[in-house]
Amino acid sequence: MAESGAEAVTAELRTVDLRSDTVTRPSAGMRAAMADAEVGDDVYGEDPTTNLLQERVAALFGHEAALFTPTGSMANQIALQLLVPPANEILVDADAHVVTYEIGAAAAYGGISSRTWPAKGGAIDPQRVAAMVRPDGYWAVPTRAIAVEQTHNLAGGTVAPLATLDALRAVADGAGVALHCDGARIWHAHVADGVPLDSYGALFDTLAVCLSKGLGAPVGSLLVGSAERIAQARWLRKRLGGGMRQVGVLAAAGLYALEHHIGRLAEDHARAARLAEALAPYGVVVGEPRTNVVLLDLHDAPGFAAAARERGVLVSVLGPRTGRLITHLDIDDVAVEQALDVLTSLLERRAA
Repeated sequence: MAESGAEAVTAELRTVDLRSDTVTRPSAGMRAAMADAEVGDDVYGEDPTTNLLQERVAALFGHEAALFTPTGSMANQIALQLLVPPANEILVDADAHVVTYEIGAAAAYGGISSRTWPAKGGAIDPQRVAAMVRPDGYWAVPTRAIAVEQTHNLAGGTVAPLATLDALRAVADGAGVALHCDGARIWHAHVADGVPLDSYGALFDTLAVCLSKGLGAPVGSLLVGSAERIAQARWLRKRLGGGMRQVGVLAAAGLYALEHHIGRLAEDHARAARLAEALAPYGVVVGEPRTNVVLLDLHDAPGFAAAARERGVLVSVLGPRTGRLITHLDIDDVAVEQALDVLTSLLERRAA
């Protein structure tokens, strides 16, 4: 049936949501998988779909076990509590999610102290980190773990090179401390650099990996680690209110995403590159996007985002001057061009 004029206008004026890859909606195939999921009580460990998801993700990263959690923040915070006893510390960069967007959970729930190195575009200097490690002693808070974010959100989706992570693993081993990866978008790093997931897994004692960002599932992350740590993690998850029952309907979405949505992340990277290329002449693009995140340096980020919203394009505001665009499963080439029409028009008006 031909598209009516009203339908064409509606399609042309659809909202383009570039605020985050968390806004994706489950596809028809994913919804069907959820509807057909075999379920049981996961608190008793009896949900077969959840068990399969956990086994599959653990295997992907070369670890013994994994635990499904409602959110990435919960997966991260369980990991930190596993690795760092109360009144001990974790080292992390100043812009990392675990110390910026998890509202002090490490201190509030784990009694964990954190110390940061300066954030410089997501770059990691292993020797600087090594110099920060504090040994046991009554005069200082001892370091128990180091955390890194892969990819790095606030740095514009940058990818920590494998060689850098190898060097950081050597630092951790030399100091006798653990290494955690906030791998919410590690799937993007895997696609961008071609590093096998189990190569990343071999470097970290624990990893938190997300299903509800680039992979397009509606809910869920997994904590990956040794069988012993994941057994302890189940207790911590329950304590934090994360015990779930017939959660296989959500785990099925994750299984579908693993099968269908990892390889296509390259499309998101290409669309982010298209956005950056078109906006670069206006002098607002920060760096060169490696994955699906484009950072913008704007004179008035809140005002720019408000103007874009009025014209159907949603932009994330991270600060007075900082805007962010993230491409994802629900953004196609038509949406990118629609967004560029709006954004370039606003930038041209600002320059006039």
